[in-house]
Amino acid sequence: MLTSVRIGCMNHIQEEIAKALIQLSEKALITEAAVAKKIRENLKFNGKAKAGLCFQDIEEAVTNIEDNNNLHFSLHLNSANDLLLKQSEKAEGLTPDARKRRLAREKSMSLLTNGDVKAALSGKIDGSKPYKKRTEKKRMNINKNYDDWE
Repeated sequence: MLTSVRIGCMNHIQEEIAKALIQLSEKALITEAAVAKKIRENLKFNGKAKAGLCFQDIEEAVTNIEDNNNLHFSLHLNSANDLLLKQSEKAEGLTPDARKRRLAREKSMSLLTNGDVKAALSGKIDGSKPYKKRTEKKRMNINKNYDDWE
């Protein structure tokens, strides 16, 4: 299994996407969720469990893999606008309509970003922030106000 990725002008998230795609290359069909899960696994990152990946980052990583490792992926979009990557003889991108739909959906998605990967690599972040308990509410004692009234 090939695991080397040439670091050209790719940022951290694109490098991690490329590594995950190479690790998952034995599968014929790779979903965006499987790639994101593999990235979180590799980084030992516990946060953003439902986060997707930016389409442009995936495109850049796939292009880099095709140039360096001779693996070709065709991109597909299912009815829920989730990206599917299939290994194929030649690379194929999305149709302009599918690309537009996907980019519009990303505006409302939770995405795994380059900043998340940088923070996980530097050890500054371990996942999502811990739940902070609210302080106890102060309760007013009504009887206290009427005790001295008699």
